[in-house]
Amino acid sequence: QLQASGGGLVPPGSSLRLSCAASGVNFRMYGMGWFRQAPGKERVFIAYIRRSGVGTFYADSVKGRFTISRDNAKNTVYLQMNSLKPEDTAVYYCASTTTVNIPTKTEDYIQWGQGTLVTVSS
Repeated sequence: QLQASGGGLVPPGSSLRLSCAASGVNFRMYGMGWFRQAPGKERVFIAYIRRSGVGTFYADSVKGRFTISRDNAKNTVYLQMNSLKPEDTAVYYCASTTTVNIPTKTEDYIQWGQGTLVTVSS
């Protein structure tokens, strides 16, 4: 089970850190990703981190502003989001994968968290 948290309403330019806690799985065996889904749009890839935590990949839309990290001792993956923009408003989902090549498609992921809403607005 994956449980995402940390969303909220923030003004443009702010920062937020999302967390995704895993339970009931061997967390170290899975790569982890973050996706987001804006209202009326499809779910899109944001960031990926390898099982070991060494090796990350980002969508161009967030590169340089967002940072994915993980703490395998705490079974948790994080998404640090800086310089937030209104277009970052979406429900953010964490997901796990066994795909070793950089997985950017929803079908690459096998388990999903419930999502946490991020709203960027003044």
